Amino acid sequence: MKLETLRYDLADGIATITFDEEGSPVNTMCVQWQADLQTATDQVVKDKEAVRGIVLASAKKTFFAGADLKGVMRMTQADAPKVFAEIERIKKNFRTLETLGKPVVSCLNGSALGGGWELALVGHHRIAVNDPKVQFGLPEVTIGLLPGGGGVTKMTRLLGLMGAQPYVLESKLFGPAEAQQMGVVHELVASADELIPCAKAWIESVQGNAEAATQPWDRKDYKMPGGTPSNPKIAGGLVVAPAMLKQKTRGLYPAPHATLAAMVEGAQVDFDTAMRIESRYLASLMTSPVAKNMINTFFFNLNAIKSGQSRPRDVPKYKPQKVGILGAGMMGAGIAYAQASRGIATVLKDVLLEKAEQGKAYSQKITQPRVDKGRLNPHDQTALLGRITPTANAADLKGCELIIEAVFENRDLKAQVTKEAEGMLAEGGFFASNTSTLPISGLAQASAKPEKFVGIHFFSPVDKMKLVEIIRGQQTDDETVARAFDYVLALGKLPIVVNDARGFYTSRTFGTYVMEGAAMLGEGIPAAVIENVAVQAGLPVGPLAVLDETALSLSVHVLDQTRADFKADGKTYEATPGELLVERMVKELKRNGRAAGGGFYDYPKGEKKHLWAELKALFEKPGVAWDVKDIQDRLLYRQSVETARCLAEGVLTTVHDANIGSIFGIGFPGWTGGAMQFIYGQGIDPFEQRCAELAAKYGDGFRLTDAVKAAIRTHEPRY
Repeated sequence: MKLETLRYDLADGIATITFDEEGSPVNTMCVQWQADLQTATDQVVKDKEAVRGIVLASAKKTFFAGADLKGVMRMTQADAPKVFAEIERIKKNFRTLETLGKPVVSCLNGSALGGGWELALVGHHRIAVNDPKVQFGLPEVTIGLLPGGGGVTKMTRLLGLMGAQPYVLESKLFGPAEAQQMGVVHELVASADELIPCAKAWIESVQGNAEAATQPWDRKDYKMPGGTPSNPKIAGGLVVAPAMLKQKTRGLYPAPHATLAAMVEGAQVDFDTAMRIESRYLASLMTSPVAKNMINTFFFNLNAIKSGQSRPRDVPKYKPQKVGILGAGMMGAGIAYAQASRGIATVLKDVLLEKAEQGKAYSQKITQPRVDKGRLNPHDQTALLGRITPTANAADLKGCELIIEAVFENRDLKAQVTKEAEGMLAEGGFFASNTSTLPISGLAQASAKPEKFVGIHFFSPVDKMKLVEIIRGQQTDDETVARAFDYVLALGKLPIVVNDARGFYTSRTFGTYVMEGAAMLGEGIPAAVIENVAVQAGLPVGPLAVLDETALSLSVHVLDQTRADFKADGKTYEATPGELLVERMVKELKRNGRAAGGGFYDYPKGEKKHLWAELKALFEKPGVAWDVKDIQDRLLYRQSVETARCLAEGVLTTVHDANIGSIFGIGFPGWTGGAMQFIYGQGIDPFEQRCAELAAKYGDGFRLTDAVKAAIRTHEPRY
C-alpha cells in the first residue's frame, strides 16, 4: 500500500511502515501524514493475525523531522479544541501500534527530533546508526511548545522526573551512543543498510516473549525511576522548581511552565490520563502567540540564516585558511580565539609584540578552565594556541586571505592600519573592518580596492556572542559579501547581512534602547524603576547598566564623531534627550562607565554593583507620574520602530536578518520573536495605533512614516 507520506508493506510476517513524504526533503506530521498514519494503523490491525512484528523506517536521510510548523503558524486560539483532537488522534495510533501485542522496532537511520523522537519511542526496541552527527531529542521548549506527542510522558516514565528534566524541560539533545547509555536506544549499527536486517533478527528472537512487545510503563512491575511526586526526596525539589523557573523566565515563556506541570501532573496518574494532560497543555501552547513568535524566529528565521538566504548566490563557497587581525585588544583577542578554535591559522598583530602576546594569552585564559575540568585535551589546547602567531611586524601578514582590523573606533587610525596591511593580502584576498558604528563606505576610502572591503562586526565578548553583522559598503562586491558570510559560518556563528549606514542595524537600534532609558531618567523616572521594568519585559539587562558596560565615554565619542561628520556635510546633528544626558554624565559629572570606575552604577570592590546614589538628587523628580506599561512599551516599541525604519531605508533587506540580529545581537526578548516579529505578533494595526499614542506623549522616536508603514506590511511573513 502506497500513500502520499508513507508506504505499508507486509512480507514474511513483518509489517513495515516506511515514512516518505512526497515532495519534501524530510518527514513531517502534516495533515496528510496524520490521515496516512491512521490508514496504515488500521491496516496493521486488520492484518494482525499475519503480523509477527512491525518495523518503523524512513526513506529520507533523517528518520523524522517532527511537527508541521507552518501549519502551527496558521492556527488561532479558537483552533485549540480541534488541535487537541488532532494530537489525540496521532497518539491513539501510536498507542494502537505499541499495545497490539506485536514487537515494534524503530529503525533510526538519521536524526529524530521533536515529534520524530516521539515517533521513535513507539518502538519497543530502537536501533540507531552510530553516527556522531545524528541527533535525537525534544527541542520543543526552545520554540515555545512542549513534547506533546508522548515525549513528556514517556521520557518521564523512562528516566524519572529528575532524570528526564534536562531532555524534556531544557531540550538537551543527545547522540546515538549517549542514547544507548541512557537506555532509550537498545542497539547501534554501523550503517543504515544494517537496520532492517537487525530489526527482523530481533523480532525473530523475541517471538513468544510477551514482555518484549510491551512498553515498560505498561508492565505490571513498572515503577517510576527515582519515585513519583509523593516521594519526599522528589517532593522537596518540586516545591522550589516553579519558583526557580519563574525567576529564569520572568513568566514570559509559557512552555517551560506547562512542560513542568505536564511532567509532575502526569507522574501522579495512569499512563493514558498523563497523555491527555500532555495533549491539553500542547494544544494551549500551539495556539498561543508566544509559540508563533518563537517558531517564526528560532525555527524559520534561523534556518533562513543557516541555509544562506542572505548570502549572494552564484559565488563559490569559501573556506578560510589564514586570517590576519590588526589590534590585539579585547575584540582582536576574542576574534583570534574564535578563529583558532575552528582550525584557522591566525596572525595577531599589534604595535608592540608584548601587546600581541597578551592578546594570544586571552585564548590560554579561556581554554585553561576547560582543560582543568577535563573538557579539553591539553594536546588540543596546545594545537589551538599554536594556530595564533602574535607579531608586531606587518610582513607576517603576508599571504592572509582575509585581514580584519579591530583597532579603536577612530577613522584616521583605521585608515592608517588599512593602508599598512592591505598590501600583505594574498591574491584575491579581502579586507574587513570590525567597526561597530563608522560607515563602511567611508572607511573603504582608505582601501586600494574598496570593492574588496567589507564590514564584519563582532559582538563582545566574541567567544560568547553568536551574532556577526556583515556590512556591505557602497562598492563592496557580491563575492566579498559571500566570502565574509562563509567566514562567519566557519566560526560557528550567525551572520546577518546589512547595507551601509551610520550604526548599521544593530548599533543603531541598540542605541535607541539605551538612549530611551537615559531619556526616561532625564524625565525624572527613578533609575531603579527603569532598570527593573526592562528586565521584567524580558530584556537581559536594563538600559543604564548596558550603558555602563559599553562605556558612557564611548557613546559620547560616537556622538562627537556624528556631530563632526554632520558638520563636514554642512548639517547640524540634533542630539536626543538621552544622548544629552549621557554627555552630561561624562563631561560634567565625570562618570565614564564601569571600566572607568563608575557610571550610572557604583562598583565597590568585592561587593555587588548598585545604582549611583547621586542619581536620585540629580535626576529623580518625586512628583513625576510614570506607568509600567508605558516604560515597557517605550523600550520595546522604540527598538521595533527603528528596525522598521532600517527595513524601509534598505539598511535591512529581510525580516529574518532583523529578528535574528535583534535577539542574538542586542538582546531583544526571545518571547517576542525579535524586533519585527514583535510588530507582527502585536498585529500591524494595533502596533501602529500604539506607536501614535507613544509619539504623542514621548516624541518622534515612535512616529511611523508612510514609507515605514508600507515596509512593515510588505515584509509581513506568510505561512
